[in-house]
Amino acid sequence: MPSVAFHTLGCKVNFYETEGIWQLFKNEGYEMVDFERTADVYLINTCTVTNTGDKKSRQVIRRAIRRNPEAIIAVTGCYAQTSPAEVAAIPGVDIVIGTQDRHKIIPLIKQFQAERQPINAVRNIMKTREFEELDVPEFSDRTRAFLKIQEGCNNFCTFCIIPWSRGLLRSRKPESVVEQTKQLVSAGYQEIVLTGIHTGGYGEDLENYNLAKLLWDLDKVDGLKRVRISSIEASQITDEVLDVLKGSEKMCRHFHIPLQAGHDEVLKRMRRKYTTAEYGEKIERIHRIMPDAAITTDVIVGFPGETEEMFRTGYEFMKRMRFAEMHVFPYSKRTGTPAARMEDQVDEEIKNRRVHELIDLSERMQLEYAKPFVGQVLEVIPERTYKEAPDSGLMMGYSDNYIQLVFPGSEDLIGRIVKVKVDEAGVNECKGTLVRVLDDAPAAAV
Repeated sequence: MPSVAFHTLGCKVNFYETEGIWQLFKNEGYEMVDFERTADVYLINTCTVTNTGDKKSRQVIRRAIRRNPEAIIAVTGCYAQTSPAEVAAIPGVDIVIGTQDRHKIIPLIKQFQAERQPINAVRNIMKTREFEELDVPEFSDRTRAFLKIQEGCNNFCTFCIIPWSRGLLRSRKPESVVEQTKQLVSAGYQEIVLTGIHTGGYGEDLENYNLAKLLWDLDKVDGLKRVRISSIEASQITDEVLDVLKGSEKMCRHFHIPLQAGHDEVLKRMRRKYTTAEYGEKIERIHRIMPDAAITTDVIVGFPGETEEMFRTGYEFMKRMRFAEMHVFPYSKRTGTPAARMEDQVDEEIKNRRVHELIDLSERMQLEYAKPFVGQVLEVIPERTYKEAPDSGLMMGYSDNYIQLVFPGSEDLIGRIVKVKVDEAGVNECKGTLVRVLDDAPAAAV
């Protein structure tokens, strides 16, 4: 039986797509082996969001070539899409395929086996208007099913290379999303995480259909317990979307809404489509509808031109937003983006100090968010044993409002819905006690 090994860099969308590519190999009779072992085919799914992403991708490609010089080395993903010649120039790379045409991977491998000539199958992503269907009927980690509903982005923020690696926004057909959801539910998944490159933009390229209509359609799927949106822009939280939050029992009380900067001048330089006032107003409206909702966000620190005063203003704004968690990144130059050419770059040491200040703030806000839930009973889907103490008899899972709970339990609970009482609030995790199990074991957890 031929073997394939995968290594995925970057975001959740890449991980989703690797699962989809694995299905193609599986249908062809391949077995999956660990990337550190000898395999017949190594497939590296690359990232290009930062210059470091490119560098890491190259390192992993070289590692595979060293492991088995006889193997077929196939490279896909964003770095392969934006720099195909650079990837193809690495001695030992056999097939380069970008962020489209992944369904052709098996025929390309067969072509290479027959001809033994390197293949560069990357074509212009900017001309692509169709969503590429990659079916993922099951996931290796088995508890939450990710479902990719759109591809690409039209925003062209000044710090971001992604439109050039993923192309323009295109949405998956609604019937395909609903059909895939039904399949995942029948496979035993209770929670679906809607994901994409610009998830909240779903439907902008469809006629008379949008994200809110999709959420209502998913609300009707029998057996589905939770719908989570992986990320949504403030400008995409429309009145219609807010109506779904009001009316659907299935929507998780958790929204990841990237802020990126807490000062209007910086947002303008980033070419973001909102002001801090507009952003704050959307957060307020969500809190009015769902008082317990967790709002998490992304922040870029030290963007070119961000003065100390701008940073301070942003810091105070973030404090007022009462985020449940912030993902904080120091700005790093991405070659080929307008921001990398801006003159007033911020010193690395200043960036690091600001990053630490915001991480401290994030941890305080995480604790403040979790405290009111002490004594409450939350619904949790256990994901795995508690990896910090594998033999402790503790399980870990997330509540619908994204509180990570650690509680005594057994592995047969994985993927089921359980009730857990919150005993103690913590920064990254809270401690709890299992109250009861709500359902029979779903197929996916068996």
